[in-house]
Amino acid sequence: MIPAIITLGGPPGSGKSTAARELAKRLNMPLAIAGELFRAEAKARGMDLAAFSALAEEDDSIDRAVDEAMLEQGRAGALLEGRIQGALCRVMKMPHISLAVIADEEVRVQRISQRDGVTPAEARRDIRTREESEQRRYLAYYGIDLDAEEPDVTIDSSGLGPEVVVERLAITVRVLRRGVIDG
Repeated sequence: MIPAIITLGGPPGSGKSTAARELAKRLNMPLAIAGELFRAEAKARGMDLAAFSALAEEDDSIDRAVDEAMLEQGRAGALLEGRIQGALCRVMKMPHISLAVIADEEVRVQRISQRDGVTPAEARRDIRTREESEQRRYLAYYGIDLDAEEPDVTIDSSGLGPEVVVERLAITVRVLRRGVIDG
């Protein structure tokens, strides 16, 4: 059993959700994905992601409910995927290992464009709008500046396939787990 929560963050389109799903399978870890909770709530309200994010800027109970649901799943050995999960665990003084998957903006734009069936210009606009909204919300609600957060380990997925990213994350978790156990 991993003696700490594992958090996996990163910007939209970096590959963190794909990596989280595969890492959880490979290491047999319980998994919670913040974006899935957020999207499910948007759908339940009949809203698209951009409109729901705008609403979340006006109503902090939306983010707080998602974040509370994520933290409730935070226990030793669990994998929590989401932009703010590592920072929230730090603020809440929950033992965790903070990982991040990043990628160049151009790579992220192409990934989101292909995934969502939108033009690259639309994907770029959506990425920037989402990142700006999240930055404002997390700073206002929790005093967390995402740009200033430093995870324990960052993997740049720009030129890597998902299988390589997952393998690097798995190795990292195994190594850090030994450090947490021994240290």
